[in-house]
Amino acid sequence: MTREMTGDLIIIGGGTGGCAAALAAAKMGLRVILTEETAWIGGQLTSQAVPPDEHRWIEYFGCTRSYRQFRNRVREYYRRQFPMTPAAFANERLNPGNGNVSRLCFDPRVGLSVLHELLAPYVHSGKITILTHHRIDTAETGGDKVTSVKVIHTPSGDSRTLHAPYFIDATECGDVLPLAGVEYVTGAESVKQTGEPHALEGDPQPQDMQAFTFCYAVDYAEGEDHTIDKPRDYEFWRTYQADFWPDKHLSWTYPNPITLKPTEVSLFPNEMGRYPFFHYRRILDRSNFAPGTFNTDISIINWPQNDYWLGSIIDVSEEERNRHLDQAKQLSLSLLYWMQKEAPRPDGGIGYPGLRLRHDVVGTEDGMAMAPYIRESRRIQAEFTILEQHIGTEARGGQGADQFADSVGVGAYRIDLHPDTGGRNFLDISSLPFQIPLGSLIPIRTDNLLPACKNLGVTHITNGCYRLHPVEWNIGEAAGYLAAYSLLKGTLPRHVRNTPELLKDFQALLEREGIELAWPVISPL
Repeated sequence: MTREMTGDLIIIGGGTGGCAAALAAAKMGLRVILTEETAWIGGQLTSQAVPPDEHRWIEYFGCTRSYRQFRNRVREYYRRQFPMTPAAFANERLNPGNGNVSRLCFDPRVGLSVLHELLAPYVHSGKITILTHHRIDTAETGGDKVTSVKVIHTPSGDSRTLHAPYFIDATECGDVLPLAGVEYVTGAESVKQTGEPHALEGDPQPQDMQAFTFCYAVDYAEGEDHTIDKPRDYEFWRTYQADFWPDKHLSWTYPNPITLKPTEVSLFPNEMGRYPFFHYRRILDRSNFAPGTFNTDISIINWPQNDYWLGSIIDVSEEERNRHLDQAKQLSLSLLYWMQKEAPRPDGGIGYPGLRLRHDVVGTEDGMAMAPYIRESRRIQAEFTILEQHIGTEARGGQGADQFADSVGVGAYRIDLHPDTGGRNFLDISSLPFQIPLGSLIPIRTDNLLPACKNLGVTHITNGCYRLHPVEWNIGEAAGYLAAYSLLKGTLPRHVRNTPELLKDFQALLEREGIELAWPVISPL
């Protein structure tokens, strides 16, 4: 059965950027249809179970007002719903998990609740319709515009054809782009193409993409045994070692992302003086809560040891894509089993059987996050592509980041590339606090489709710092406002960028809505 639905804006993909786009467009009065493949909206913040990767100034500046509202509401949710210690309750900078990766490590279920709270006024008024468990199937075009998309309700097989004047691709892999015939690139460009100092020598490699990861949550109860069944592919993963890796993939040794020197880590603090990975992405520190509320801490396992780089899931056959997704899950399960059964302990023992897979935290039967953490997407061929020369500290030669007259937001993060399918190791280099140019959101030809996450006009290199949570939110929010502004003004996004009066008016709208367009003078990352 096929149903027809019509709105002002169709957003395919309910991740971090998709939610921000929907919120922005609804604020402008648009009727939005938001689709999501999984049961949870939120993407990196929820269904992928990735605590926010943020810059060090995030508590003061460098994000949009609505992203800050999301962060504040996460803290308020804990204070409202959980019995907390007086000190934690009074802490304006509450970090529920006290994880090292972020100033705000929280349970993905809390992130989901807060996103629904933010969207609730517009859902209840009918301005936003959310269709979970819907994946895109086809797209229809006419001339240089998308006219409709068909989505499939995966549990039933029923389909819906969605019509609107504007469309946003907020999928994790840029799935709308090939279906709609939108020009795009994938993988690693060459120096000949971009001139970037850290781009590939020789030919470009379209299938050379960063590892993706199936994250999961665990807690730990000393003296208990929560060992999972031996994973199907465990024997492969326990012996696998990449040529560029200093030890077996399942070990406490990995290459430092910046120096690439072998680095020893541990599971918990005070173990041989090594960095404790359990605390790295810890999302619940029981010491923040009233005694007896929680018996254990909870941590997310998103480590170099479960990065999967043996193949791409973009622009390959469905069979190959499913095989790599399955193998990535096997890797993550094998890492858990190795820690439970074989990981060396500082006391000379072997294994941590008290590690317990927390299916409930991620909402799945197998205990893996609902969706893989995707670090690299298809990327539109944009009116303007952001290069390393625009934002790389070394490439800028002592200057600040390039200043974009068409800025629609800001971001900051190191250029952080994980090992890739081409057999290359980490690339982690300094970048400068940067802007998001409007030109990077506008396809070179298609008039009514916009990107809302890491599918904007970046390269393999610059994707490394435009892919994180607050930046993706800003990209999505700007795309939502741009679609609404263009529709309400009866113009096109590219005309907004290329018409000085319209650009100035649009940027003024963004600033009124709390989107920062420029950075104060600060030091590089």
